[in-house]
Amino acid sequence: MKRELICVACPLGCTVTVEYNDEEILSVTGNTCKRGEAYAKTEITNPTRSLTSSVKVNGGVLPVVPVKSSKPVPKSMLFDCMKVINSVTVDAPVKIGQVIIENILDTGADIIATNND
Repeated sequence: MKRELICVACPLGCTVTVEYNDEEILSVTGNTCKRGEAYAKTEITNPTRSLTSSVKVNGGVLPVVPVKSSKPVPKSMLFDCMKVINSVTVDAPVKIGQVIIENILDTGADIIATNND
């Protein structure tokens, strides 16, 4: 099989072509840096995404605080992670960098606040 991707690992945005079968990556071409090759391999075998959202706050200046994952999570788990995030409410005060949800769904990623409430 063959798949073309636009690499997002650096600002160049190379068009990368990946040839693969059910068992392995056969070749990666079109990338101009090693990060492009790593991105393409991950995107084919186990795509991940950074997750951003907001969490409800009790007693805060604003009703929600923005949050993000501390590292990318498997793309296949994004909706399940959002169900967990949407079920959480934290009490004010909330500080930047505060862990809101530790190790969400055993992904190894924490959900952290990206602003003060």
